Amino acid sequence: MQDLKFRTKKFAIDCWKLCKNIPKSREYDAWARQLIRCSSSVGANYRASQRAKSAADFINKLKIVEEEADESIYWLELFQEVLGKSKKEIILLKQEANELLAIIVASIKTARKNKNKLRQ
Repeated sequence: MQDLKFRTKKFAIDCWKLCKNIPKSREYDAWARQLIRCSSSVGANYRASQRAKSAADFINKLKIVEEEADESIYWLELFQEVLGKSKKEIILLKQEANELLAIIVASIKTARKNKNKLRQ
């Protein structure tokens, strides 16, 4: 498995590249800005989670990553609807976002379980 810091950064860059190639219009621009924001937030907040000051802080930061990854999927779905369902680049980005989301959700569950073990 690739390092998550690398994967989340690559995901942000790949979403930026997609947005760079989207037609220029007021409508597309609003969605592209949203996708760029949330996809880059995935990596930024994952990196922040690695410097968490406590288990609770770690979990909270991962919850932000979870939300931002899910939001990225939403914007990618919208682009897929309006640009064409078979656009390979969007399909691959959605797949990566879903994989990142699954990893983060599993990490949150593990962190919660470990946090609860420490309390006992």
